[in-house]
Amino acid sequence: QVHLVESGGGLVQAGGSLRLSCAASGSIFSINVMGWYRQVPGKQRELVATITNGGNTNYADSVKGRFTISRDNAKNTVYLQMNSPKPEDTAVYYCQGRGANYEVWGQGTLVTVSS
Repeated sequence: QVHLVESGGGLVQAGGSLRLSCAASGSIFSINVMGWYRQVPGKQRELVATITNGGNTNYADSVKGRFTISRDNAKNTVYLQMNSPKPEDTAVYYCQGRGANYEVWGQGTLVTVSS
């Protein structure tokens, strides 16, 4: 079983920067893809970025060029570097881990971007 814990959320000014972390524990060898998603009240959870075990990344168009996903395998941690955030990036950010036949989510961390 895999357990994910996010951290690093908070209040940030538009144009600033913030880094989210997602620490994985448990059967991490079974994870193929790690990702960040976000959700605002009344809307569906949406993809922000993903990274594979091989380091291939994928981003939502809305964050390309501003956000960067990375991983530190030694620390079993995935990061989301948020540069130049906008008020519309305000959301609860969730970390996801996917294996061959399962997915697991963290508890979420709130990011609020002030204008």
